[in-house]
Amino acid sequence: MNILKSYRNSILALIWIGSIGSMQAQTVDVLKVDTIQVDTAKVELPWPQNLQARLDTLVSSPMLQYTQLGMMVYDLTADSTLYTFNPKQTMRPASTMKLLTSISALDQLGGKYEFKTSLYYTGSVKDSVLIGDLYCVGGMDPLFDKTDMAAFSESVKALGIHTFQGKIVAVTGFKDQDLLGEGWCWDDDNPMLTPLLIEKKDEFISRFTKQLDKDSIYVDGPATNGTLPMNALLLCTRSHQLVDVLEPMMKNSDNLYAESMFYQLGAAAGAHPAKASHARQQVKKTLSRAGVTGHYKIADGSGLSLYNYVTPELLAKLLIYAYRKSSIIRDLYVSLPIAGEDGTLKKRMKDGPAHINVRAKTGTVTGVSSLAGYAVAANNHMLVFSIINQGIMKADDGRNFQDKVCNALCK
Repeated sequence: MNILKSYRNSILALIWIGSIGSMQAQTVDVLKVDTIQVDTAKVELPWPQNLQARLDTLVSSPMLQYTQLGMMVYDLTADSTLYTFNPKQTMRPASTMKLLTSISALDQLGGKYEFKTSLYYTGSVKDSVLIGDLYCVGGMDPLFDKTDMAAFSESVKALGIHTFQGKIVAVTGFKDQDLLGEGWCWDDDNPMLTPLLIEKKDEFISRFTKQLDKDSIYVDGPATNGTLPMNALLLCTRSHQLVDVLEPMMKNSDNLYAESMFYQLGAAAGAHPAKASHARQQVKKTLSRAGVTGHYKIADGSGLSLYNYVTPELLAKLLIYAYRKSSIIRDLYVSLPIAGEDGTLKKRMKDGPAHINVRAKTGTVTGVSSLAGYAVAANNHMLVFSIINQGIMKADDGRNFQDKVCNALCK
């Protein structure tokens, strides 16, 4: 869409000829303007034609002769679409996929939803010895750390024991046994999708055993996997709220945090064990509420999968939906990286109008660079935008293009 050209073809140009004593106005057909020495850079177009003209210039980049671009810009303040370029093209989202996961989780679970890890026991204490079993029940909490583990051990010690005789049982029925997501590349730095996490690692039982030993509790028994019996008694529960997981997930584009949130959607819907297919159905519910139709495919919650496909229009509609629901936007907006300030946008857009005025989720996988979020224009209009560059050999090419678009939006 060449806005500047259409603007020229729809009006008459006024050329003012000045003299010392008087001013005379002449009208000239715009079709003849190209033959007159006119500095078009000084043509002042009204909003939003000025923005559209800037975007027209950017999408004429030679890079788009050998790569693909999908883009959509929506004015939330004016409630209108400002610009589109292949908005319905299905493309790989990379980590902007985390927008689908986070918005769906906020929509259906809420910011105060808790990721829980619990410790139970069976048996009885006799002469300072616990004869029974300990059950570590995983809830896929990526924030569970050494402080939480110390609380687990302290709860055992509070039974008044110095020796534990029995099994330490890992209960991992929260989700299925798949440790990797569908469509993940084997040579990527992939997180392990286990329900029992300690500092983001699959080392829970060994670390628990070491903590008990550190707290002078002798363990006399093996470690195994199993299920929680009905007669088990709760010793300790440690939890973290969804909003606590959300910020590092979005600011730092943490894949494990995103996958954990993805599986919470399936589990909270009643699926035990939760599977990726259960989580996908919950994400689709939120997409339906956002008015999303057409072609797309959800494989995982982080964007690592080669099988994810969305459209720029889908991302834009989802961001519009989130903005209009206070229960979503109040937590989502603060979690997004701020241009030139923090997260994955800390080193981008440090100079220029987009600085601080853009909050958006980045995405990068081989051949794909994406960016989607919110921008505040110079006239204080709040904009939604989504950009996907696909088929690029260098991620920086996509990032540089996106930064130029953001500066154009905020100018």
